[in-house]
Amino acid sequence: MKLKTKLWILFFLTVVLSAWNFEHRSKPVVYLIGDSTVDEGSGNNGLWGWGKYLCRFFDSTKISIKNYAQGGTSARTFYTGGIWDKKINKKGMWDTVSAKLKKGDYLIIQFGLNDQGLIDDSSRARGTLRGIGDSSLNIYNKVTHQNETVYSFGWYLKQYIRVSKEKGVAVIICSSIPKNEWKSGKLIRGEEGFASWALEVAQKEKVYDIDLNNKVADIYDKEGQSAVSSVYHISKDHVHTTEAGAILNASLVAEGILEMHHCPLKKYIDADPKIIYLTMTVVKMFFSGVQKEISYKK
Repeated sequence: MKLKTKLWILFFLTVVLSAWNFEHRSKPVVYLIGDSTVDEGSGNNGLWGWGKYLCRFFDSTKISIKNYAQGGTSARTFYTGGIWDKKINKKGMWDTVSAKLKKGDYLIIQFGLNDQGLIDDSSRARGTLRGIGDSSLNIYNKVTHQNETVYSFGWYLKQYIRVSKEKGVAVIICSSIPKNEWKSGKLIRGEEGFASWALEVAQKEKVYDIDLNNKVADIYDKEGQSAVSSVYHISKDHVHTTEAGAILNASLVAEGILEMHHCPLKKYIDADPKIIYLTMTVVKMFFSGVQKEISYKK
């Protein structure tokens, strides 16, 4: 083969590879971090997290979704690693995610359920101090066998936000989904204050927020305890959701993004009402034994 021909082939391959790399690198990524209700889940007992289904509402040819949520974690332990980073987690946690973030990406955060736990117990040690202030507590962590300074729930959220902002990443804070717990015929909302604290941090740090706790709770109250317990949850578990519940929660996250003002992420959502309608139709198929039909509409 003549040298001139070889050079043309080399030039052509260089152009093609450069174009592919440019397209690949320019495709933004939505990173998800959170607990098991965001994690994709294993399907044990038919339970899943909403992060598994969020991709159904996006145009995958223009944006990618990477789910790094880890079951069992809190805002604190996802940040520090703890036992999950060494024994359970296979994907990596905040150190891994923060290293991957680049300008133009998005970070969706949902914590607050496991943050309600104990701070220094010998099994998980995942609780955070309540509130969003800068208070702290020095403890000996019986799980990691190390001294640790524990901060408020809001403090940990601020660390995620500030690192992301420095990298040119847009942040969306979701208040945690509610548990399937009721009182006097109404769902108990707020997650002991953690839901409102998440939104308060988002407002103070001037990032996007989705009040997922109330969005879900509004639908639960409308459907009633019996239907919710049969459709979105199982009797043995009042925290995690069935596939129907996970799809519902994912659709509400997508809806929340569409409702945001001046959020560029909304342009990547396939907002065709037919698709959302079909998705909710799939949800209905999961509880054919329940007579009451879901009344949620996009």
